[in-house]
Amino acid sequence: MKKKIAFLVNGVNAGGTENYLLRFLSFYIDKIDATVYCKSGRLGELENEFRNLGVNLKPFHLGYFNFRDYYKLRKDFIKSNYDSVCDLTGSFGAVPLLIAKLAGIKKRVGFFRNSSEKFQKTFFKVQYNRLITWILPNVATNVLSNSKSALNYFYNDRWERNNKFQVIYNGLDSNIFLDNSGDLRDELKISSNAFVVGHVGRLNEQKNHETAINVAIELCKEHPDVYFIFCGKNVDVAYSELVSKQNLSERILLLGMRRDICKVLRTMDCFYFPSKVEGQPNALIEAMMVGLPFVTSDIDPIKETVPEKFHTQLVSPTDIIEAKRKILEVKNSHALRRRLNLSDWTCEYYRPEKWFSMFYEKI
Repeated sequence: MKKKIAFLVNGVNAGGTENYLLRFLSFYIDKIDATVYCKSGRLGELENEFRNLGVNLKPFHLGYFNFRDYYKLRKDFIKSNYDSVCDLTGSFGAVPLLIAKLAGIKKRVGFFRNSSEKFQKTFFKVQYNRLITWILPNVATNVLSNSKSALNYFYNDRWERNNKFQVIYNGLDSNIFLDNSGDLRDELKISSNAFVVGHVGRLNEQKNHETAINVAIELCKEHPDVYFIFCGKNVDVAYSELVSKQNLSERILLLGMRRDICKVLRTMDCFYFPSKVEGQPNALIEAMMVGLPFVTSDIDPIKETVPEKFHTQLVSPTDIIEAKRKILEVKNSHALRRRLNLSDWTCEYYRPEKWFSMFYEKI
């Protein structure tokens, strides 16, 4: 008999949390009767992918202090008679899980998918966030995170003494990324001799596109055989004018959102990922699965993601000079490229059977 589970997210846009949930439900489609509540009241680009799995999608707006919204949510929870409710929006899952508790739902799981707050801080917002962060473990039966960094940030070291808390890293199916389906060099008119650096991630201040674009501009001007690819929603909209003004539109390629990520990754020779904030970076793990050498930021969640012996590839998120130096080291050394091919390790460590099963047991 399938578990009847409600998952709460902000929407089903193509972000890390939404893609994680999509992959998890794909893996357990025969064991979970899933309903996904979109707390923004809107769906998103991944709507069809979720519906194709048979997932019930519910646009269900939840305002911070709209008691009518939460009254409706409690009625819906009682009517639906879920076995479990899982909110994947970190501290903001506190109130929905309190409602789930009042509705008599026995399993209530909160999941942190980011290692710090994403909102612009004001006095009121900070105080509210402290309150709901305190409430969450008091109403949840389990509090999960995809990094130790997140729990350290929100709960200091207290979480390690409470068995409600657990770190469950992301699981990815390596078969998707090891499918040798070619690349995009012909389509993008990139020569086979070019050195291609790439980044994958939607436009978001946390992804630090500003630094990445500046690194791209400088390297492309200094090295005529260097190309950059940026793949992610709205990146093309934000930076096409700047790239055009630098006369680099044929060398800094802004692809926008694409679904053929495997081909995008296989077009690259090096992956550059200077994020300022992450939960656990799916995009970096995917690049490592393909075997790409990488230069990435030295934030704590990435230190958790990359084996310690390769932390030499981690640089300060905004250090353009060091990022350029590291990328050129990869460009100029085939031996280094081979050493940084972590495909075998990544495929084994992030096996979905391992990490998804831990999540499934909690819900």
